Amino acid sequence: MADSLLPTLLSVLLVGFLGGTHCIGMCGGIVGALSLGGGSNRWSLHLAYNLGRIASYGLAGLLAGALGAASAHLGEQWTLRIGLYLLANLMLVAMGLYLLGLTRALAWSERAGQGLWRRLQPLTKRFLPARRASQAFPLGLLWGWLPCGLVYSVLATALVSGSPLRGGAVMLAFGLGTLPNLLLAGLLATRLQALVRLPWVRRVAGVGVLGFGVWGLVGVWQLWRQLPA
Repeated sequence: MADSLLPTLLSVLLVGFLGGTHCIGMCGGIVGALSLGGGSNRWSLHLAYNLGRIASYGLAGLLAGALGAASAHLGEQWTLRIGLYLLANLMLVAMGLYLLGLTRALAWSERAGQGLWRRLQPLTKRFLPARRASQAFPLGLLWGWLPCGLVYSVLATALVSGSPLRGGAVMLAFGLGTLPNLLLAGLLATRLQALVRLPWVRRVAGVGVLGFGVWGLVGVWQLWRQLPA
């Protein structure tokens, strides 16, 4: 995993893009508020908000990568890494099935993050209504911690990345993948939100994310077979 960072970055970039329907559903409210309050300054507001959100993802990735690297010293390194890699790809499979409307398997992970969000959400009121980039950026920093099963599934990948820097890079790549959808959601809010509600759009996104998870599980099986008896 740690030796194949580029394919991982490309994968999570596409996961972020294909999972855009979920991102718009989670962040659509704040995106709509920025659209109403920005006037002619909407581009800078949405860009600042999304840069703040992606910065929070990067910080979360740094923390996850550090935790994963530290945990590798607590037991048999390869066995633990394979276990964490298995978890990461099972999370992607669950997210793909969620986007397809077949399961709510990741709802528990979003509930687990509610405690932190309840502490952070009141702080967002300080920056609303956001009329300047200096308000939108910290708003994005806070909103980046909104409980989200898709984010958590990619965090599981950051956990097995091998180092804090690699974990941060994984989450930054994911954040960049979500950027086009959320920028367009802000600038074309009504039209795009109608589009992402179409069943076939969610099915395409779900199949794409599910495919990445299954591909990763095949890799887990191959790694497991290579372990010494």
